[in-house]
Amino acid sequence: MTSFLDPLISFVSAHAWLAYLTLFLAALLEAVPVVGSVIPGSTIILALSALVPGGELKLQWVLLAAAIGAVLGDGSAYWIGHRQQREILNTWPLTSYPRVVAESESFFRRFGAWAVFFARFVPPIRAFVPVTAGALGMTPAKFYAVNIPAILLWAPAHVLPGVLAVSALHQYFGVPHHGHPFKHIWILMVVAVAIIGGLGIWYYRRRQNGLVATSKPRG
Repeated sequence: MTSFLDPLISFVSAHAWLAYLTLFLAALLEAVPVVGSVIPGSTIILALSALVPGGELKLQWVLLAAAIGAVLGDGSAYWIGHRQQREILNTWPLTSYPRVVAESESFFRRFGAWAVFFARFVPPIRAFVPVTAGALGMTPAKFYAVNIPAILLWAPAHVLPGVLAVSALHQYFGVPHHGHPFKHIWILMVVAVAIIGGLGIWYYRRRQNGLVATSKPRG
């Protein structure tokens, strides 16, 4: 697998703008209802953060790409909900995810404006709360007053772990930034955790749906 990552890292070094575009799109699409529950945006951001200490990517541009993508993604979802109101919650493709929509609405009603803040850190609700906030009548001023600070915390929380981990090896253990497999290990570890977490969530939701189906009275 590291033999696959070596040319990938070299490609990123030569075409950094594509990596920034990927980060931007990952953050944007992760905020889109339904699509965001499939796109592994956080995984992409966490994995690529390992390329900052070696100079393949610049920290300020990684943070900016992720933050702008998240602002535009959340904002687009919010305005769709704001314009169509509750009708959007009863429209395809949201009707294909009634449980998540219900959880998002319950989350929003429970925490109010703070739901927009907390949801930024809780997939897959992250992809549904902005549109729910708009559909339930949250004002634009209140939405952005909570959403933007959340994103300004969310972006570093996803980028800095990889940066700090690789930098710590370089500073305290003398491990060189270039040519060392730790950045490969970090990327592979992030991907592995994302896959295991995704399978765990899928199994849990499938089990919950099975319990709901068996508990319904048979006519």
